[in-house]
Amino acid sequence: MRKKSLITFFGAAAFAVALTGCVTPGIVPRTASHAVPASYGSALTDTTNTAQLRWQEFFTDPNLTTLIDTALRNSQELNIALQEIQLSKNEVQVRKGEYLPFLGVGVRSDVDKPGRYTLRGATEEQVRIEEDHKNPEPLANHQVGAFASWEVDIWHRLRNARKAAALRYLASVEGRNFAVTNLIAEVATSYYELLALDNQLAITRQNIDIQRNALQLVKLQKESARTTELAVQRFEAQLHNTLSNQFTIQQQITETENRINFLVGRYPQPVARNDSSFNALVPQLVRAGVPAQLLQNRPDIRQAEQRLLASNLDVQVARAAFYPALRITGSAGFEAFRPGLLFTSPQSMLFSAAGDLMAPLINRNGIKSVYSSANASQIQTAYNYERTVLNAYVEVSNQLASLRNLGQSYDEKARAVAALNQSVTISNSLFRSARAEYTEVLFTQRDALEAKYDLIELKMKQLNAQVNVYRALGGGWN
Repeated sequence: MRKKSLITFFGAAAFAVALTGCVTPGIVPRTASHAVPASYGSALTDTTNTAQLRWQEFFTDPNLTTLIDTALRNSQELNIALQEIQLSKNEVQVRKGEYLPFLGVGVRSDVDKPGRYTLRGATEEQVRIEEDHKNPEPLANHQVGAFASWEVDIWHRLRNARKAAALRYLASVEGRNFAVTNLIAEVATSYYELLALDNQLAITRQNIDIQRNALQLVKLQKESARTTELAVQRFEAQLHNTLSNQFTIQQQITETENRINFLVGRYPQPVARNDSSFNALVPQLVRAGVPAQLLQNRPDIRQAEQRLLASNLDVQVARAAFYPALRITGSAGFEAFRPGLLFTSPQSMLFSAAGDLMAPLINRNGIKSVYSSANASQIQTAYNYERTVLNAYVEVSNQLASLRNLGQSYDEKARAVAALNQSVTISNSLFRSARAEYTEVLFTQRDALEAKYDLIELKMKQLNAQVNVYRALGGGWN
C-alpha cells in the first residue's frame, strides 16, 4: 500500500513538472563578450604593468603620500562603501538561511467553547457525560513542542539565490576597491594642481615686481620728456591687471586646498606641500602592459563581471519559479486539555509530518513577468559589462596618448619660455636706450607671463596624465 502511494505521489510530481516545464518561456540570455584588442594602438606590447605597483611605490612625494593615507582612513565615501559591503554580506546570510530547515520551539494555550448544538459541541458534551463530567468546561488546549519546515531545493532556486547574493557581495568589495582607486587619483591630481597654482602665484608676484620697476622707469622717462602719459597709463594698467590675477589665483588655491581637505575627511586647514619641487618633478615611465590585464586589474570591470554572473543566476532563480516546489513540515511535542496532563506519555504526545508539491498552473502571468524582467536585467548587465571594458580600454588609450603629446608639447613650450625670457631682457634694454617702443615691452612681458603659466599648466597636465594612466590601468586599490 505504501509503495503504491509513493508511486502515485512521484507520478503526480513528474506530471506537474512536465506540465509546467513545457510552457516555460524560451528567452535566451545574452553572452557578454570578453574580447579586447591585443595592444593600445601604437603602444609597445609588454606584459609589464605599472598597475601592479602599490600606491606607496608609485607616489614618492611624502606630503602626497601622507594625504592619501589620511584619505583612506577618513574618507566618508569609503566608509559608506564599507557599509554597503556589510549589507551585501548580511544578504548572503539571509539567502543561506532560506534553503536550510526552519526549526522553532513554542508554547501555546487556548480556550474554545463551541456551541452545544454544533457537531463539535455535541461531541464534547457526549465525552464529558461518558467520563462522568471530569473534563473541564470550557475545554482548554495546551501545547509545547518543536515545529519544523523545509523547502527541498530541487531546482536549486534557493542555492542560486544565495550564490547570486554572494556574487553581489564580491561586487560590492570591488566597488570599494574602485572607490579607493578613484580617491587616490583625485587626491593626487588635486595636490599637483595645488603645486601648479603655487608656482603660478610665485611667477605672478615676480612679474608684479618687474612691472612695478618698469612703471617707475616709465614715470622717470616721462619726467625727462622721453615718453608720454599714455605709456605710463598702459604700464599701470598692466600692473593692475596682474595684481587682479594674483587674487584670482589665491582664490583658486583656497578652493583647491578645501577640496583636498574634503577628500581626506577633515575641515579646511593648510595643506602641507613643497611647491619648490614642482618644476623638478618628472613624470615617470608608465608601462601599460596588455589590454587583457584590464580584466583582472580594473575593479570596475571585476565588479561588472560579478554582477553579470549574479544576473545569470537570477535568470535561473526566476525560471525555477515555474516548477513545482516541495515543502516538508513537521512537529513534535505534547498537547493536553489540562496543564497537569501535558507531559503524560504517551497519551499527550503528538507528532505530525506532511509534504506538499505545488506547481503554478493558473496565475502564471506574474511569474512570466518576473522571468522576463530577470532576462532583461541580465541582457542589460551584459551590455554594461561590455561598456565597462570598452570604457577602460579607451581611458588607457587616451591617457597614454596624452602622456606622449604633453611631453612633446612641454618641451616646445619650455623653449618658447626661454626665448621670451630673453626677449623681456632685450626689450627692456632697448626701451631704456630709446630703441624700442613701450608697446613692445608690454607685449613681450605679457607673452612671457602667459607662456610661463602655460608651461606650469602643461607640467600639471603631465603629472595628472601619469596619475590617470595609473588609475585607468587599475592601480592603487591593491
